Amino acid sequence: MILDMKQITISVNNTILVEDFFLQIASGELVALVGASGSGKSILAHSIMGIAPKNVVCQGEIRYQGEPLTKEKKRDVLGKEIVLVPQNISYLDPLMKVGRQVAKGKKDKISMEKVTKLFQKYNMHSSVMQRYPHMLSGGMARRVFIASALMEQPRLVIADEPTPGLHKEMAQMVVSHFREMAQMGAGVLMITHDLELAMDCADKIIVLYGGKIMEQTNAKSFQSENTLYHPYTKALWKAMPQNGFHTTSVTHPSKTGCPFLKGCTKSKKECMKNIIPYFQKENSIIRCIDAGGKEICF
Repeated sequence: MILDMKQITISVNNTILVEDFFLQIASGELVALVGASGSGKSILAHSIMGIAPKNVVCQGEIRYQGEPLTKEKKRDVLGKEIVLVPQNISYLDPLMKVGRQVAKGKKDKISMEKVTKLFQKYNMHSSVMQRYPHMLSGGMARRVFIASALMEQPRLVIADEPTPGLHKEMAQMVVSHFREMAQMGAGVLMITHDLELAMDCADKIIVLYGGKIMEQTNAKSFQSENTLYHPYTKALWKAMPQNGFHTTSVTHPSKTGCPFLKGCTKSKKECMKNIIPYFQKENSIIRCIDAGGKEICF
């Protein structure tokens, strides 16, 4: 297992943002973490990378290739074996040409030849290497990030909202690059709010709401509402254009019990308890007492 996370709780100034989170990613697997803005997706990515603000406290177990991902281990593998593809251009140095940034500052012939090949691979003319970040389009900037990730031989790729602002065809092309990375043997975590895109490329989808996992299931389960079990996951499925564009009136997660308590038509007294167990049913893990299946713990 490339990445194994258990019982992860993330808080800021004693306010819990993510609670009891778990995740496993194997070599060759692309896992999509889906959720609305503010659900805790990006803070998870930053906590794995060790780049979250100092007031962010991450508790729980994170293992990389079977070993604890300690601060010392992160210093050895971050930017090499574990790479982040960030969501905005601010991660690029505005005063350095992008070709040199992708080369990690190296100027030797082998490094520059590799940069040139990567730019060609992702349909960027070699002249783009001489541009500064502000001269790039949104799609081009994301391809620069991907090229930068592949300068090394990453074992784990974390893509944090890689497609906002891109039209559908460009978004699909960007995501196809992450699928390719998985096919090359890397484990890929793609963080996104775009469920349709996740369905097209992921092996497994984790649905996050209010900082808690509602359901984890195979991407194929989203082909039908009948193979989804959490009411929130079903609501996401129904909200897709091809499924009727049905929306719920809930805008804020409940602070007690199940986060989807206010939007669920099947809620009951037990749903108000702070500890809602996980249940396994077929290929899904669901945090819902109404889902049925076998209760499990991590």
